Amino acid sequence: MEGAFDEDGRTSSIWDTFSKTKGKVLNMDNGDVACDHYHRYKEDVELIKELGVDAYRFSIAWPRIFPKEGEYNPQGMEFYKNLLKELKGKGIKAVATLYHWDLPQWIQDKGGWEKEKI
Repeated sequence: MEGAFDEDGRTSSIWDTFSKTKGKVLNMDNGDVACDHYHRYKEDVELIKELGVDAYRFSIAWPRIFPKEGEYNPQGMEFYKNLLKELKGKGIKAVATLYHWDLPQWIQDKGGWEKEKI
């Protein structure tokens, strides 16, 4: 949905890796651009408002917030803060999905969900 897979400090997720592995996804479609929500979130929120929808479910891309081990990316978090402000300003409830195929690849490379530390 977001797109902007390599902008503002975001690193790869397990979905980025999976979708770019030959034979895993039809036509090797991926989320590099997707709906470009990262750049068009204000327009998207306005469309949601115009449709009369009162809630918006979105995913948090963890590699945008934690691009490397021990590294927090304030620029990545700023996107979500701005999205939340936009939703609130339009009277739309935010419903965040905390995990949706977006484990940072660097965590997967250390064992991912199979490791207790995660």
